[in-house]
Amino acid sequence: MIQPVILAGGSGSRLWPLSRKLNPKQFLDLVEKDRSMLQATLGRLEGLEVSGPTIICNEDHRFLAAEQMRQANFADARIILEPVGRNTAPAIALASLEAVEGGEDPVLLVLAADHLISDVGAFQEQLAVATPLAEQGKLITFGIVPTCPETGYGYIHRGSDVVGGGYTVSRFVEKPDLMMAEQYVASCEYLWNSGMFMFRASRYLEELGQFRPDILKACRSAVQGKVNDMDFVRVDPAAFEACPEDSVDYAVMERTKDAVVVSLDAGWSDIGSWSSLWSVSDRNAEGNVLSGDVIAVETEDTLVRADHRLVATLGVKDLVVVETKDAVLVAHKDQVQGVKKVVEQLEKDARNEHINHREVYRPWGVYDSVDNGHRYQVKRITVKPGQKLSLQMHHHRAEHWIVVSGTAKVTNGENSYLVSENQSTYIPIGQVHTLENPGVINLELIEVQSGSYLGEDDIVRFEDRYGRR
Repeated sequence: MIQPVILAGGSGSRLWPLSRKLNPKQFLDLVEKDRSMLQATLGRLEGLEVSGPTIICNEDHRFLAAEQMRQANFADARIILEPVGRNTAPAIALASLEAVEGGEDPVLLVLAADHLISDVGAFQEQLAVATPLAEQGKLITFGIVPTCPETGYGYIHRGSDVVGGGYTVSRFVEKPDLMMAEQYVASCEYLWNSGMFMFRASRYLEELGQFRPDILKACRSAVQGKVNDMDFVRVDPAAFEACPEDSVDYAVMERTKDAVVVSLDAGWSDIGSWSSLWSVSDRNAEGNVLSGDVIAVETEDTLVRADHRLVATLGVKDLVVVETKDAVLVAHKDQVQGVKKVVEQLEKDARNEHINHREVYRPWGVYDSVDNGHRYQVKRITVKPGQKLSLQMHHHRAEHWIVVSGTAKVTNGENSYLVSENQSTYIPIGQVHTLENPGVINLELIEVQSGSYLGEDDIVRFEDRYGRR
């Protein structure tokens, strides 16, 4: 039985403005409509004998991950929360320690949540090649058959010795320059380093203990101090924060004598930029990838994504145009690796457009910041059936709620009452209150906030069914 381990951290800043710090690319439907990259990653394991997946993500993304597992019917998913990012070696150590805790020793299939694999059949065939090798104690890395002299990936130089359906690993190579990449591809001895692995949990822990005992010790302490919280496993934060940072490649794979590379030719891409998304997407006769309400006139080899309004292009070529509710990106396809510079500038200017979208997801639903100004803010709030906001109060703002559809159950101080469509209620500053949807359809309401400070950190929670503080 294979146990999938999905690494779902990362910010995906090169795909701004769609990918944001609190809603990064692995949780977006970039390639498949209505299915996120995380969901697609698990979907390509359908038909295989696999156990419930382990998802590793950070605290900020926990409800996104849980909701997407619910939507994809992975009720048996286990979500491990990292208090801080410590790279892939510690993340995989947490999953491995969890896996062997009950005396079992499954084969772990470690996958990134934000990769594309278009040929699922070929992918599953190579998993079948790798599985018996992992069961025998080998540590498998999957090397992608290169389609071009790519300078944005690391490479794996395969050895001459054949092991099962794979090869010994001669060495791992950092990202090369173009001339060296051309030589690698021409030799047919080098593969792209995909960041996907397969090995028994115990073997990974053995090798990590040999080469990086400091990482293993910190992760053991973190797991020993874990707390199960609803859908989540919370490891001891102090122990994990003390863990050194390192990748699985540096910590284990480049050092072990049991590394084996299995080649993979399955339409793989890490979707690391807008140009890479354009290259793997279906294009029209003019070479354009168009999504949403788009009019493209005399436009060639261009990606246009319009999420909320009409976007028109005229007389352009080789561009990326991405529209969201609060930001628009226009860039040449050759310059999209520099999108990170835009994100860095937003951060330097203390803006919020790199952190979250106008629409913000919560475990109870979603809110959209429709308008804001001096001493006021307007939100459209959607509460899912049966869900409830925390019992809370605000020091600096009052709130006026107008129900658009559905029925709200409101607790306002000592009083509790229903508010139906076209009715409203008022929550004074300092009043303890909560909002609940007792119905079977979504509750939609408009919230008008007024006060001297309207930040999201002006919330004092007294009770919360989702474990938020």
